[in-house]
Amino acid sequence: MNYNYQQQQYAMAAPSVEIRREVMRNTYLLLALSLIPTAIGALVGMNMSFMFLRASPIMGSLLLIGGMYFMMFMVQKNRNSFAGIIWLMAFTLLMGLLLGPLLQFALRIPNGGQMILLAAVMTSAIFFVMSAIAFTIKRETPFLTNFLAIGGIVIMIAMIANIFLHTPMLYLMVCGAFVIFSSLMILWQVNQIVIGGETNYISATLSLYVSLYNLFTSLLQIIIALSGNDRR
Repeated sequence: MNYNYQQQQYAMAAPSVEIRREVMRNTYLLLALSLIPTAIGALVGMNMSFMFLRASPIMGSLLLIGGMYFMMFMVQKNRNSFAGIIWLMAFTLLMGLLLGPLLQFALRIPNGGQMILLAAVMTSAIFFVMSAIAFTIKRETPFLTNFLAIGGIVIMIAMIANIFLHTPMLYLMVCGAFVIFSSLMILWQVNQIVIGGETNYISATLSLYVSLYNLFTSLLQIIIALSGNDRR
């Protein structure tokens, strides 16, 4: 009786199918649009000098992380207005710029262009597979939610430790953890839209964009490392 009552209450509170479809459509559309400033930023970043990061890598990394989280905060703060989209586009432009050093390194090594393409193809394949799985589940995933919450904290600690330690093994472990975490995050976020747990397409787009970005960069760095070229 209590279970049936809870199910009825959830059904009454959950958004309609039309709203969920609209959120999903707007999310995918905005996600596609966000790739445009990312590409522009990446092209600019590939022709920039990032010597300031080499001169003070720890301070530079911390400042960049602070800037990224500030812009993400502004996106979330304005997620119910058009300003949220503007902040999102600015954020994706910045993230494209920050791709510069990685792409510069990849293009300097043999078959670097093919490695970038392989990472992009793998990222797309994982995104579509995780999205397809999310559409088939169509129910709450509390275990996955808890796992991602704990995993996010662990990865953040490992990432900060890697800034100070600069150990190749920890570096690859962080990249591998980001691949797993980002893949599951895509699954969780799409599932939230499907079941009606996420009704704001700007917030959903930000989450999916960050997951795709981390997935692509982590895969590319792993591919580069496995090819015998150590970026570190």
